[in-house]
Amino acid sequence: MKQAIHPTYHTDAKVVCACGHTFATGSTMKEIRVEICSNCHPFYSGKQKLIDTAGRVDRFKKQSEKSAQIKATAKPKKERVKKFKVDETIKIGEKTKAEA
Repeated sequence: MKQAIHPTYHTDAKVVCACGHTFATGSTMKEIRVEICSNCHPFYSGKQKLIDTAGRVDRFKKQSEKSAQIKATAKPKKERVKKFKVDETIKIGEKTKAEA
């Protein structure tokens, strides 16, 4: 390995979670701040926790309620009957005008 090109490795780096849980680990940074750790993550804790960044969850709920109201009050669309143009020049066993 080349000398003096690698960052300093701290064996006692402190990890601080948004929930307040702290623990030590090894890292090139002296202190690491995280939003979710194993103490507060729903998969590990078994508790449902919504992490709302800038009101996105509330905005999504408002939009879904508004769209549900619009769908409830909207008139059902009529089904269109597709009309296919029948080509009568091609029949099995008969010659067309172009072939004759």
